[in-house]
Amino acid sequence: MLTTRIDEFEMTIAATASYLRGLWPELDGAVFEVAQAPAEAIHDDHVDRWHVSHDERRIVFFRLPIVRFLRLQEGEDKDEKLLIESCVFRAVGELIGRDPWELAPGRYRHF
Repeated sequence: MLTTRIDEFEMTIAATASYLRGLWPELDGAVFEVAQAPAEAIHDDHVDRWHVSHDERRIVFFRLPIVRFLRLQEGEDKDEKLLIESCVFRAVGELIGRDPWELAPGRYRHF
C-alpha cells in the first residue's frame, strides 16, 4: 500500500501522541488533529505550527508550516520525523504544563 507525505505526517503525529498518552494519564480525552494552515496561524512576526486549546483539551497541528520550515534535502526523512515529533512534544508540554524534555526522559538519548 502506498502512503503519501501527508499520510506519513499524520502517522507520525498519531504515533507520537499515542506514545505520550501511554506515559501521561493527563492526556486521556485529549484530541489531536491535523490541519493545513488556517489564516489565523499567520502573524506578522511568525507562523504558528500548532494551536493548543486548554478548554477543549485539543491540539491542532498545522502541517504546512511544520513541513515548509523544514528545509530538508531529499532523503532526510529521519530528520523530518524528529522535527514532527518535537512539535508534538512541545505542544503536549504546553497542554499539560510540563517541559517537553520531562515528557519522555531518555527517549532521544541515543542521538
